[in-house]
Amino acid sequence: MHWSNRRSLPNVAVVTDSVSVIGGGLAGLTAAIACAEAGARVTLHEAHATLGGRARATAGPYVAHEGAHVFYADGPHWQWLKRRGFVADLCLPPVRSLALLGFRSGGRFRRRPPMGMLRAQLTPWAAAPVDTDFLSWATQRFGHEAAKAMANSVGVATYEADTGKLSAAFVWNLFQRIYGPRLPGVRYVAGGWQAVTNRMAVRARDLGVRIELGSRVDAIPSTPTIVATELSSARSLLGDTSLDWQSGHCVMLDLAVREGRRDLFTAADLDEGGFHDCYSMQDRSVAPAGESLFQIDMPVRAGESVDQARTRLYRFTDLTVPDWRDRVTWQRTSTARGRTGAVDLPGQTWRDRPGIDRGSGVYLVGDMVAAPGMRGEIAINSAVRAATSVVAELKVSKGVRR
Repeated sequence: MHWSNRRSLPNVAVVTDSVSVIGGGLAGLTAAIACAEAGARVTLHEAHATLGGRARATAGPYVAHEGAHVFYADGPHWQWLKRRGFVADLCLPPVRSLALLGFRSGGRFRRRPPMGMLRAQLTPWAAAPVDTDFLSWATQRFGHEAAKAMANSVGVATYEADTGKLSAAFVWNLFQRIYGPRLPGVRYVAGGWQAVTNRMAVRARDLGVRIELGSRVDAIPSTPTIVATELSSARSLLGDTSLDWQSGHCVMLDLAVREGRRDLFTAADLDEGGFHDCYSMQDRSVAPAGESLFQIDMPVRAGESVDQARTRLYRFTDLTVPDWRDRVTWQRTSTARGRTGAVDLPGQTWRDRPGIDRGSGVYLVGDMVAAPGMRGEIAINSAVRAATSVVAELKVSKGVRR
């Protein structure tokens, strides 16, 4: 399946120059802005009382996200955001953070990854096959222990406990983006993704986008429509049981503590696939003075209960935030299942995911559809592509009516 794949739906007559966008998260806001910039009249429907979707953050003084809160500056998603000023006000980690990052390996914190993983970081030219699982391919090339460490090291991008079972090409691309020698550099925006979506909402309104909050849509409007909801909601709305794809399952801990000198900045868990990141070391606005705010996540294993996964999460936290229980000032736990972005099994690429163009003026966007990138990048890239198609469709329809 490719960008333009269609699925037959009841015919929808295009009667105006209007576009409907269902969903006010990162994908929905992107689609609305892109359509409005091209001259379309846009109505955005958001079922909740606020915009943002999974890019929402908690209200201060602790500003914590549901998941990812950084951007990679190496793709069209970043350029699209940057050109519009949505990712302004970047933050830089302090120099001392360089001494506070590393890996859990063999149950201990280490500054450097295993030697085999280091060799893999320096071989970006290697071509991984699509139809083989990553663990098998990487074991042959770098050794079994290095292959396991590499798979677990990108757990932050997959939220999958067995990342090694995924397509070798899919995982290798993630590994090289995160750890390879051509690092694009992570970008931290002050206030995180919530700040970005807030700017997007302002831009949308300035362009004349009509935003309807608390507006739950249960039938496709009679205008070209971009569905920017979670895949499960889109499946129900469109009555299409084929709208399905695999995603990760993880538990998360957002944790604020009184500052400690031994607290880590970032730590990748090469043993179990977890990840630790400090929100506040580079962005002091997300926690009160004298406190540090972290997010630690741990993927849930097959057959494992959430409580068991959370026990492993706390053991990892003991290593990355020593004595945290004696210093905690705020915390919350959460679970994400089937809503952490697309992951591809052997034999699959992003082109095989549910197509964007569903036919009859209906388009599907989000982080689990047929567009490149990871997580939020997929949402932005798919939304821009859908908007381009919708605007072209409106122009054709307008020409026919004349």
